[in-house]
Amino acid sequence: ANELLDVDELDDDMRILCENLVFNKTEDATEDMLNRTAYERACIDAKKKGLPPPRKPRGKMPQRPRLEFDYDKVEPKPATEPPLPSSEAARNHTPNPYLNSSLTHEKIAEIRAKATIKGVNIDYRQPADLYPESFPHFVRGRDSVREYITSLFTSQIAIYDGAMGTMIQNYSKRNKLDEEEYRGEKFKDWDCNVKGNNDMLSISQPQVIQEIYKAYLEEGGSNLIGTNTFSSTTIAMADYNMEAYAYELNYEGARLAREACDEVTAKDPTKPRFVVGAIGPTNRTGSISPSVEDPAARNVTFDELVETYFEQVVGLVDGGADILMVETIFDTLNAKAALFAIGEFLEFSGLDIPVFVSGTLVDQSGRTLSGQTGEAFYASIRHAKPMCVGLNCALGAKHMTPFVERLSKVVECFTHVYSNAGLPNAMGGYDDTPEDMAEQNRVFFENGWLNMVGGCCGSTPPHIKAIREVAENYSPRKLPDVGRPKMWLSGLEDLVVEDVHNQLGLPFLNVGERCNISGSIRFKKLMMAGDYGTAMDIAKKQIEDGAHVIDINVDDGMLDGLAAMQKFVKIAVTEPEVAKVPFMLDASKFEIVEAGLKWCQGKCIVNSISLKVGEELFKEQATLLKKHGAAVVVMAFDEEGQAATEEEKVRICKRSYDVLVNDVGFPPEDIIFDPNVLTIGTGMEEHANYGVDFIKATKRIKEECPYVKISGGISNLSFGFRGVTKIRESIHAVFLKHAILESGMDVGIVNANELLDVSELEPEIRVACENLVMNKTEDATDVMLELTTKEKAAIEAFKKGGGTSEVKEKSWRDFEPKKRLEHALVNGISQYVVEDVEEARHQCSKPLEVIEGPLMDGMNVVGDLFGAGKMFLPQVIKSARVMKKAVAYLLPFMEEEKRQNLIAQGLSPEDFDEDDDSNFAGKVLMATVKGDVHDIGKNIVAVVLGCNNYKVYDIGVMCSCEKILEKAKEYNVDVVGLSGLITPSLDEMVVVAKEMSKAGFHQPLLIGGATTSKMHTAVKISPNYFSLEHPVIHVLDASRSVTVVSSLLSGDKEEFVTDIMEEYDEMREDYYAGLEDRYFLTFEQAKENKLKIDFDTTPPAPAPRKLGITVIDDVKVADVVPYIDWNPFFQTWELRGRYPNRGYPKIFNDEAVGNEARKLFDDAQGMLKQIVADGSMTLKGVVGLFPANCSEDGEDVHIYETEEAREAKSPLTSFCMLRQQAEKESDDPYLSQADFIAPAGYKDHLGMFAVACFGCDELVKMHEESHDDYSKIMAQALADRFVEAFAEYLHRVIRVDMWGYAPEEHLDEADLLKIKYDGIRPAPGYPSQPDHTEKSTMWNLIKAKEFAGMELSESLSMLPASSVSALVFAHPESQYFAVGQIGKDQVESYAARKKMELSLVERWLSPILNYERD
Repeated sequence: ANELLDVDELDDDMRILCENLVFNKTEDATEDMLNRTAYERACIDAKKKGLPPPRKPRGKMPQRPRLEFDYDKVEPKPATEPPLPSSEAARNHTPNPYLNSSLTHEKIAEIRAKATIKGVNIDYRQPADLYPESFPHFVRGRDSVREYITSLFTSQIAIYDGAMGTMIQNYSKRNKLDEEEYRGEKFKDWDCNVKGNNDMLSISQPQVIQEIYKAYLEEGGSNLIGTNTFSSTTIAMADYNMEAYAYELNYEGARLAREACDEVTAKDPTKPRFVVGAIGPTNRTGSISPSVEDPAARNVTFDELVETYFEQVVGLVDGGADILMVETIFDTLNAKAALFAIGEFLEFSGLDIPVFVSGTLVDQSGRTLSGQTGEAFYASIRHAKPMCVGLNCALGAKHMTPFVERLSKVVECFTHVYSNAGLPNAMGGYDDTPEDMAEQNRVFFENGWLNMVGGCCGSTPPHIKAIREVAENYSPRKLPDVGRPKMWLSGLEDLVVEDVHNQLGLPFLNVGERCNISGSIRFKKLMMAGDYGTAMDIAKKQIEDGAHVIDINVDDGMLDGLAAMQKFVKIAVTEPEVAKVPFMLDASKFEIVEAGLKWCQGKCIVNSISLKVGEELFKEQATLLKKHGAAVVVMAFDEEGQAATEEEKVRICKRSYDVLVNDVGFPPEDIIFDPNVLTIGTGMEEHANYGVDFIKATKRIKEECPYVKISGGISNLSFGFRGVTKIRESIHAVFLKHAILESGMDVGIVNANELLDVSELEPEIRVACENLVMNKTEDATDVMLELTTKEKAAIEAFKKGGGTSEVKEKSWRDFEPKKRLEHALVNGISQYVVEDVEEARHQCSKPLEVIEGPLMDGMNVVGDLFGAGKMFLPQVIKSARVMKKAVAYLLPFMEEEKRQNLIAQGLSPEDFDEDDDSNFAGKVLMATVKGDVHDIGKNIVAVVLGCNNYKVYDIGVMCSCEKILEKAKEYNVDVVGLSGLITPSLDEMVVVAKEMSKAGFHQPLLIGGATTSKMHTAVKISPNYFSLEHPVIHVLDASRSVTVVSSLLSGDKEEFVTDIMEEYDEMREDYYAGLEDRYFLTFEQAKENKLKIDFDTTPPAPAPRKLGITVIDDVKVADVVPYIDWNPFFQTWELRGRYPNRGYPKIFNDEAVGNEARKLFDDAQGMLKQIVADGSMTLKGVVGLFPANCSEDGEDVHIYETEEAREAKSPLTSFCMLRQQAEKESDDPYLSQADFIAPAGYKDHLGMFAVACFGCDELVKMHEESHDDYSKIMAQALADRFVEAFAEYLHRVIRVDMWGYAPEEHLDEADLLKIKYDGIRPAPGYPSQPDHTEKSTMWNLIKAKEFAGMELSESLSMLPASSVSALVFAHPESQYFAVGQIGKDQVESYAARKKMELSLVERWLSPILNYERD
């Protein structure tokens, strides 16, 4: 009795679940109740374990109505014709003049020029008065084919022909048609068997093909006939070694059909006949792997398909085709390539030629061979605006019925069917009689599903005649009414965005975010490891959780984004559970999303483009996406930057819309605007209205830009409240309610599991969120902060098993002095540190207690927070500044105290040891190795270690091995740390390790710096010194240094070192195994496969306006500030935003590091302005522009002082280059920089420059003296930015003025940083030429030391440290690349060309050798 409940006691949602289950009201009532039962059990378990209860399952949410705009309420109108292509010729129904000789585009001319037939007729214009002007008559050149087909297809069911192959087989039964007949006279001596190549009969037996054409026209009564060109592509003809005959096959196949049609039309001009150029699928597939073992393998590329289809189209049109038919499509990617090629031809020719498309559903599943449904197939190709779409082949009419019905319901243009004569029998023949086939097609006519009908395999003229006689009794299908356009996406299945509701019942498209390197650490690890199979599981899980679309982003500096995107997509399209949804291809580089598009058979979304690249490039990118049929995300950016206010959002989106719709002809329904969700609740008044601005802008944009969608990065909105998920999700729920239901927002990249509905919010939080999001009250941020604090306290209390905790406000200045110092250290506040230290000193028995007590307590907190990722490097450096200021204040008191103690002991104060370091946690020696001058990273590590009570002896830069060992002994350090930036430093580190071993050192050796890696440390350095007592360990960055050093100096050292030893042993084994597995071309093979630029077609850049050497000493720091790339600046400080807030300026929006990044940037701006004002840093450089040619063997570049010296073949010097040798999976060439310079006989040139920033060392010294590490490192970081910006600035001056090969270049600074100009500027010692000794050649040539004061160290590091040098290549085909590992045969050749000892060359090239040096 105790367990009985009254119905009124039930929660509303539980009551509904029970009603549905008991009375069987819904199909999923049982499933819903099982989910609720699992939840109740989880609550019981959580209570037992003292954990917070799980989230209650929602059940099915009611669907909320989509906000409607005026254009949504317009009633559909009757269609008068199928959707038109966007070309002017199509829109104006301009008749095809049939004067193909006037089509002179270079690509069309190139195909004709290489054809196997020349001088044939390609013009088919008829006299305008040949036949009467009114329908049903037709005259080529006078009348529009599009208009005629529309009239024909709307007045009767038009008749297509039947099977060509069946008719050829029937002919061969009655007549001799064997190998000899197939060859005919022209191919009698062909080198392989050709019987079965039906298309070649158009050349070898034209009378046979023409008889078949006429039979279909006269006996069958066909209005249209397909050409005998199903396999007439270079790809398919490769089976017969007849690739060269592709144009001729198409031309002859179309010409014979043209003649037959004209002959029959002349007999009855009231029934004109039309030639349909048949374009088959080829015998290869773009979406399907030919290898069971490798799902990413393909035997053809999209570009190869486009190329072969384009040639076919030229031949068909030149042969007289009226219409083009892409048919028997079993892989939609092939169809998209064919349609792309047709689109290119129509663009180049300016013609309007109707296009038909016919898909093939391979079995009763109703899907193509590549897995698409009929609806998805149509959605994927509808962007090409085909005039007629339908199905053919594979099935008989009876089996096609359900699929024809479904297709007829969705297709906006005309529809057709040409089925087989039933299913094949045991002998491969077809048994349906003409009467059978006609009767089975009747259902299509009765239901009004078709506008054209014909036959495929097994059908003959009698079959077509019988079908025609039945079809004559029925009306054709009516074109569907034209309503508002919708975004229609597709994977294996189709998806109409306007019809979607998510799991909350909101009219909102969930785009899954987890297949994104920046958004998922797990996904990143999988991609870096090449584990694409497991990555697919992440995609599947998102779809299970409610993602309608999968976002794919593989942007990462350590990953080849182009290759990774292609491989991921190629595998994903073979995974049915992944490929069933559309993809969003997401990348920062347009070429990456373009490459991904070429492997997607469905209709994708591309994320993103914007006007920030300039209007012309914006149009180019949009036009290309339109040709591929992709939808696009357009960011609210323009040339001036990011839109923040409502007015700016609306202005930029409206401008983008007008350009896209009016200039590009982009379908408005395929545009998704992202007007930038920005952060609210920051406490800054100007940010308070950002949420309202977005919501209002959304509605206005949708009002002013009909049919567009709105998306946004929702997480940006609330990052000020990070760490409290409940608060953040609540803010998002309120924001989305307003944005979606009241303003019409449509799309978002989300994790579907994290979305909350407004109805699930607590009343107090909901009100606070409303006030914050809609900016209703001035104290909205404060109220939300109070709620956030309460939630944090509640979480902590819950963790400890208690209840809620009441929070009491208190200023940190009210704390006692020791706590004030701790707070100042953690927060980097130096304002009160002297007075607080003084007060603390009086509370302690001696000054040292202040350091060992509150100051070290504070720094320990800093170290813990930094190690946990809760503080960031700039904060730590500021903390160190506070610490140093405090210690500097205490030092005089401590020295005096020691002095008095010595006197009291009767000792002389002169014996006082100023270097007493006994109070530190450990002692570390830090050194930048010989020849290297870069020390920012080392300085940062030193500060971080110092913050954790380690005594750091920083002995500077360019430290010889002898000095490092000497100082390590002198200071009796516990750990030695080596740093280096340039590749020669790696070899020097090996030397130091060997010498430490010889000298019997026992200190652990730490390795760090930009050029170092864990792999190099494990393979090259570690074997020379590593033991359990003194390991060699690679330290990735400053945040890892404390953990490593503390582990080495703790009682757990042995376990820690053993783990690393085992890891390094395994890495070495993998590395050497990898060398055995990896194949390298011989140097001779690599040279044979070099990049071969056609310098006649794309000649070298014109001669420079100013040859020789030019000193650059008039450029001010202020001049280069606009050219600064701030991304490396933040990387220096180890601040990295996560997707979607990677890079500058998006990093400011990042929830984790945004605030610190903004503070750091503001500090940098302050110092920058001071440097500009006082001139404390200056810039100087030197440029050289010289005549140059590639050497005779193609491996080096000869430099000449003058043109006369070039003529005399008397080089001033030569730059020796290195070539790629590691085998590639693609057909890409094996590159060397020498490939970019023309050989002798051409007047080519090579540029070079060296630039430096002076004055940094003086600033660094000044800040060191004031114990200000933060400002010291800031100065070094800015100097690096200045010199890099100077290089960017100077490269532009070279291109536009000094060399002048790009005088019309008008790129802004952002475009320059994205390398959108012609030419490259690789630096010696970097991936394209990883040999630093080539710097010496440059230095001697342009006299960098004499003219610019720049020197080279022993290891060829440039001095001053903030220096840049580069070679300047101007040819548009020059490109950046990495040489990678090379073989001994190339190294021997290189040493001989440089006239250097082989062992010395091997030392300089050590990091890239694919073999072990002797």
